[in-house]
Amino acid sequence: MVGLVLSVLFSFIVMKLNLTTGIIPSLNVSAGLLGFFFVKTWTKFLEKTGWLRQPFTRQENTVIQTCVVASSGISFSGGFGSYLFGMSEVIAKQSTDFNDAQNVKNPQIAWMIGFLFVVSFIGLFSVVPLRKIMVIDFKLIYPSGTATAHLINSFHTPQGAKIAKKQVKTLGKFFSFSFLWGFFQWFFTAGDNCGFESFPTFGLKAFQNRFYFDFSATYVGVGMICPHIINVSVLLGSILSWGIMWPLIGDKAGVWYSASLSSSSLHGLQGYRVFISIAMILGDGLYNFVKVLSRTFIGLSREIRDKRNAVLPVADRNSPASTVPSYDDERRTKLFLKDQIPLWLAVGGYVTIAIISIITLPHIFHPLKWYYILVLYIFAPILAFCNAYGCGLTDWSLASTYGKLAIFIIGAWAGASHGGVLAGLAACGVMMNIVSTASDLSQDFKTGYLTLASPRSMFISQVIGTAMGCVISPCVFWIFYKAFPDMGQQGTQYPAPNAVVYRSMAMLGVEGFSSLPDHCLQLCYGFFAISIFINAIRDSVGKKWAKYIPLPMAMAIPFYLGSYFAIDMFVGTVIIFVWQKLNKAKADTFGPAVASGLICGDGIWTLPSSVLAMAKVNPPICMKFLSRATNIKVDAFLNPS
Repeated sequence: MVGLVLSVLFSFIVMKLNLTTGIIPSLNVSAGLLGFFFVKTWTKFLEKTGWLRQPFTRQENTVIQTCVVASSGISFSGGFGSYLFGMSEVIAKQSTDFNDAQNVKNPQIAWMIGFLFVVSFIGLFSVVPLRKIMVIDFKLIYPSGTATAHLINSFHTPQGAKIAKKQVKTLGKFFSFSFLWGFFQWFFTAGDNCGFESFPTFGLKAFQNRFYFDFSATYVGVGMICPHIINVSVLLGSILSWGIMWPLIGDKAGVWYSASLSSSSLHGLQGYRVFISIAMILGDGLYNFVKVLSRTFIGLSREIRDKRNAVLPVADRNSPASTVPSYDDERRTKLFLKDQIPLWLAVGGYVTIAIISIITLPHIFHPLKWYYILVLYIFAPILAFCNAYGCGLTDWSLASTYGKLAIFIIGAWAGASHGGVLAGLAACGVMMNIVSTASDLSQDFKTGYLTLASPRSMFISQVIGTAMGCVISPCVFWIFYKAFPDMGQQGTQYPAPNAVVYRSMAMLGVEGFSSLPDHCLQLCYGFFAISIFINAIRDSVGKKWAKYIPLPMAMAIPFYLGSYFAIDMFVGTVIIFVWQKLNKAKADTFGPAVASGLICGDGIWTLPSSVLAMAKVNPPICMKFLSRATNIKVDAFLNPS
């Protein structure tokens, strides 16, 4: 029950983040903290009534955490802000190419639930046989899984329980503030560009170039959770693009591209924004793909060469004690290997779901032929293993990179005349779900190993969470889709930027570079190379200096979207930076709780605001900002005397 309540809460939050910027921070701390709070409250009540038979343990906390993360993870890997919404007519109409019936599929709740049930479970079965190799033999760190385990373990100590109680209180305060702030802002949004979210903080000219603070509690919270370098990278990217490049390219209207094109046409200025952003994302993705893959193969070859003493970059090589397992490790290993998940179940489950997928998916997406799906499922376990292994080494899931790879390969294979765009996007969905679920489950197995939770109960919890996500996420998306008819359009409350990016990638895979405006290809080549070069410098200078070099992937996000959320995130990073300077211990303990409260409160406000929009209850006031000259004209028009 707790898992279900938190899954709905986090699905709304992830969906909102998906449809606004696509930046989703780790919400593991919030899930662990809220899971602990809800069950602890319930057990306290049972204790007072005398019905309590079992105490609340860290194992149950881990199971709740696994269930919630698996469920809300579908809101991301389900593609509601990327490939799946990218299939829709709303996104297709923003381009003059490939918006015919065979390349468009509008969201419907029935086929979305069916599609997710078919593709979301197969990743679980692909990685189960390898869990002992990953966690015990290779001793992979899985930083997020390890951090979550330490957090849950700390809750279940007397001192930790006291701190957790204070953290929950802090989270509750900022949750209430964020929710009420969202409610207050709603009253002033009666039209386009109305309200605090369209406040021209740095002047009207800056506002036109999307430089303004939009008073979003969500993105201030995201900025507090994300590392400083990510927030600074996003701000640098927005200054480079909206402050320098787009105004300069905008001056070339009529020379590089037709000045009569609409603002959303990919053959005009919008094309430069989207495709240069894609070039940076692909450059960053390719570099990290090669880096993680090479680390994976180097690690594997070392492991095979010396099975007894694995010399991996994740073990403490200098410590002689590392070869002798501690009592804790022996106990964890014994419990981890006790509840075996049979190999026949994993292989049988994978093959069965693969057969069902091959039969059903071509009926949902007609251009996606059965043999495309068969090829994807042959290579998927290898890629799922690589992603799970790489995630254990670097904490970096490359699920979206593997998805983009599928877009280009299947899109080009299907071809322009046979619905290649739709086939590529659907193939992306299949691949992303498999590799994303595999790395998530591996993280969860590491958490379970460190909290002494049964691997079998972890697996069942992941299956239940995935099943819940396959129903909850499409329903939450449907609420947004019906409540906000302008969703997916540039400049609206929910522009779904990644949907445009993913569809543009599919179009690029199908028709090549012929659709790009003048000089766009040369700029794309340049930014692709710059992206790889910056990453190479980051890796060559060492950790001490790497933290001062921006991340190309983060820089690319505002290229298409604008700077407003970058300023929100920078405000968040400044708050946490100053707090850490004043009182580091307090900032580290309560910072994530404050940030989670801001994100959760604003995220939950989207539920009543969606209901109000569907009930046709409109805000009463439009707060708008005009220049002095425009204001004189408006006054003259309203008061002709």
